[in-house]
Amino acid sequence: MNHNVEVLADKTALIERSLELVRAKIDEAIQQRDRCTIALAGGSTPKPLYESLATFNLPWEKIHIFWGDERYVPPTDPDSNQLMARQAWLDRVNLDDANIHPIPTQGENPATDAQHHEAHLQEFFAISPGEFPNFDIILLGIGDDAHTASLFPHTSALQVRDRLVTVGNKDGQPRITFTVPLINHAHNVFFLVAGASKQQALGQIFAAEADPLTYPARLIQPLGELWWLLDEPAGRELAV
Repeated sequence: MNHNVEVLADKTALIERSLELVRAKIDEAIQQRDRCTIALAGGSTPKPLYESLATFNLPWEKIHIFWGDERYVPPTDPDSNQLMARQAWLDRVNLDDANIHPIPTQGENPATDAQHHEAHLQEFFAISPGEFPNFDIILLGIGDDAHTASLFPHTSALQVRDRLVTVGNKDGQPRITFTVPLINHAHNVFFLVAGASKQQALGQIFAAEADPLTYPARLIQPLGELWWLLDEPAGRELAV
């Protein structure tokens, strides 16, 4: 694992650096594999990144969009990660529907929808059960509790090692999420973290010793490159 930590002056600088790196990794993936697979994060921090990406003329036919997690709400719900990304980016560029791979959330059972999405990933990446795909880029954030994707502290999703997709739980509300091993098989994982409220979580994530079941982002140790991009309010207490 290639581990990189950068503390940027403010959120604007964080987004500019994220844009620079993500565009470089898109180009690299297309040059090496003739396509780029990207899993998006929800939340407010990456939204300006998506808005910026929408202004570029990229080879959209070679870019495939996924999500690392999704709330179990319809895709038109204001809380939907898919809706945010579509409004900020995907609906503003010439990206074919076949290149957008949302997590299904309109069935009656989150576990069944998680299984359906896992089967879709296996078909898309042409892998067998028990194998894990290698996403080119996975974008993540963290919560004040150090969760990432929908991998929340002391929930059963943290223990799943034999699946690509599972059901997460946030205060009794189901979510569908990539599993730890799926994320850890990525070529590039980017954490985008902004705000002073993240300082305590980051302190535990970067500590020499801490319980990963309490601070789940500690579990993310990808085979490829790991990038922590922090604004100064988030990262000022870290010795990097």
